[in-house]
Amino acid sequence: MEARARRLFLLGGAATVGAVLLLLTTFAGAAAGRAQHVSWDIIHFTPGTGTVTFSPGGVASAQTQAPASTFGPVQTITLTGHGTFVAPSSGRGSGAATGGGTWTITEGGTTVASGTYEVRDLVSWEFANKQAGIPGTTIIDQTGDVDARANGTAVLRIEFSDGEWGILTVGCHGPGAPNHIFEGIATTKGYKTYYAVQNPAGGVDANRTIFHLQK
Repeated sequence: MEARARRLFLLGGAATVGAVLLLLTTFAGAAAGRAQHVSWDIIHFTPGTGTVTFSPGGVASAQTQAPASTFGPVQTITLTGHGTFVAPSSGRGSGAATGGGTWTITEGGTTVASGTYEVRDLVSWEFANKQAGIPGTTIIDQTGDVDARANGTAVLRIEFSDGEWGILTVGCHGPGAPNHIFEGIATTKGYKTYYAVQNPAGGVDANRTIFHLQK
């Protein structure tokens, strides 16, 4: 009787452990399924007759605070860039981030520093919505799946080639975006704050970004 009871206890314990493992696997799979794999690009924006083309290799800028009399001479930082990241379902940051680009700082029209930067971490990603079409216009997207375009805001921790670190914010306010997302970039570099976002303007191929949901 005691041997039979022990066997039943062991079988029951094994079943309990198996059930727990199954639940953990199920929850982990669900969480992984909710993670978003995202790419971002600073893009060229080329309008044409009845078309617009998004292509890689564009530039975006931000400036230090004006007026110069209070905060020193205004500096402009200009970036190129592309990368990817995985945004966990928890909403927290992630080390699963890649990419980078180039940076140039100008002051009074003169280049004072330049180099490259690399993305080290995702700090946060806030998905807003899928981008809409543009009535009467064909979108040619050379940076990703045209049907996977997304609006939102990504915050990335980056390392500059001169050894300084920064926090890069990439905002995309594309077709159909809700209010209060800027289009372009803002960044820190060391203690400097390049927070004056340079808005895109008609006829100027600069200060435009795009996200794509990979899955």
